[in-house]
Amino acid sequence: MDRKEVVVGTRASPLAVAQAEWVMSCLSQLHPELEIRLQTVKTSGDILHDVSLLRIGGKGVFVKEIEDALLSGEIDLAAHSLKDVPTDLPHGLVIAAVPVREDPRDALVSASGVELADLPTGTVVGTGSLRRRAQLLAARSDLEVRDIRGNVETRLRKVRAGEYDAVVVAAAGVRRLGLASVITQYLPVEIMMPAVGQGALAVEIREDDQQMATLVKGINDYDVETATRAERALLAAFGGGCAVPIAAQGAVEGERLLLKGLVASLDGQRLLRDEAVGADSDPEALGEMLAQRLLSRGAGEIITEAVG
Repeated sequence: MDRKEVVVGTRASPLAVAQAEWVMSCLSQLHPELEIRLQTVKTSGDILHDVSLLRIGGKGVFVKEIEDALLSGEIDLAAHSLKDVPTDLPHGLVIAAVPVREDPRDALVSASGVELADLPTGTVVGTGSLRRRAQLLAARSDLEVRDIRGNVETRLRKVRAGEYDAVVVAAAGVRRLGLASVITQYLPVEIMMPAVGQGALAVEIREDDQQMATLVKGINDYDVETATRAERALLAAFGGGCAVPIAAQGAVEGERLLLKGLVASLDGQRLLRDEAVGADSDPEALGEMLAQRLLSRGAGEIITEAVG
């Protein structure tokens, strides 16, 4: 292989940089002969950090500019949080590796150190996610759930400053930043099912770059890749957007793939949960099948109401 340098692109946030540097470290261990360089790319999601995600186009705003840099050859691979990557990739790009997954659960960080079940009525909880909002309201309709934007550190700082009594964030992000000690409670999946791909990273490359495909193959985790393919197939079957509270969690057990899914109304009054088991050899089929089961139970009505 004649490649001597690899340029890794990512968002400029501390978490994104930490994730990219972890990917770079994994690659360096496998390919010590390579010079691996980091290049940060400012995305529209980072620039418009005070605007609701729905108003600026959803989660794709965190990856579009990075994918543009990848397509133009400015970078050789992109390191993303998988949950930020839309289910429809631009023509010419592929996810070539999904490394080992961090904790996929959501975490509650409360200023008082009180867990979700014991928060006083009227507690102000911040989240920028419709999925988290719906499940919070389903569990505790007496809470005041407010929108919040900004990176992980910004959200934690707003709790310390008293702007919010608590926030719900991805446990993976807090842990990757070395801040696990601030977590008040890891929320059980039965209360807060994670976002599709949460806790996993995506290594995206140009489809025709066979050298990069060979280089990153060694950091792929088969079980995580398989589970997240099923999760993303379920989301794609619902349209792949973030305007509806949709959650999923997959896990490979031997040669079986277990997939759990959830669709909720925006107010948390209706929560549809289901799960399915299939062969790990066809995760997309399992994701599509579970989506159809949820649709047959009324998920279509919930989605129509949410986007209408």
